[in-house]
Amino acid sequence: MTSILYKKENNIAYVTINREEALNCFNYEALHQLQQVIDSISLDQEVRAVIITGAGDKAFSAGADLKERKTLNETEVRRNVKAIRDAFNSIASLPQPTIAAVNGYALGGGFELMIACDFSIAVEGAVMGLTETSWAIIPGAGGTQRLPRLVGEMKAKELIFTARKITAEEGLELGIVLQVVKKENLLSACEKLAYDMMKNGPVAIKQAKYAITQGMNTDMQTGLAIESKAYELIIPTEDRMEALQAFSEKRSPQFMGK
Repeated sequence: MTSILYKKENNIAYVTINREEALNCFNYEALHQLQQVIDSISLDQEVRAVIITGAGDKAFSAGADLKERKTLNETEVRRNVKAIRDAFNSIASLPQPTIAAVNGYALGGGFELMIACDFSIAVEGAVMGLTETSWAIIPGAGGTQRLPRLVGEMKAKELIFTARKITAEEGLELGIVLQVVKKENLLSACEKLAYDMMKNGPVAIKQAKYAITQGMNTDMQTGLAIESKAYELIIPTEDRMEALQAFSEKRSPQFMGK
């Protein structure tokens, strides 16, 4: 069975973790397939937004497959941890905006996948959290670094050290989740966000994402230099000239990503 489903429609890439019977947990094969899909998306100029979700209606992902993990030796555990870290870093590094459609449990690695995305939209009552310390390990796929940048150091320590689970509604209050919606509205809410972004210049969106992401990890002056460089790349684009022409002609611009 294919562990990761992929389709592309209307310039949106849809990635689904397809292990419903295992709460969409990641075994090594799933991680390998996910990495391949993300690598292809990163090079696909037709993809302008990415929506990631889990199969079924119970779990986005409950993290690492502990049944598999129990059978692994230390070398294989290190292999799996590297694979999940690399896959989520690749998602965080995608030039296109990414949206996590959180349809249920997002625990451990599932939560780390969620916060590796640019946006998270969750169903009402979804349960999420970094539960690794309850298994005598720590978040190993970016959780100790991304969560403090979202909620601050003290709150991140509390959530990680206690392994406390929170609801989607609490995630919304903390700024981890962008929207909380009814289950039947999840996909349409994610698509609306995608289309709201996709009506704008594709190159501009990519450069804005690059400037924000890179700038968040440095001081203000360096961040401003990154922004300046990103802006320079936009000036010679056909899309920028199209926007000015459309304005003068009182029509909507037709951006081509060039």
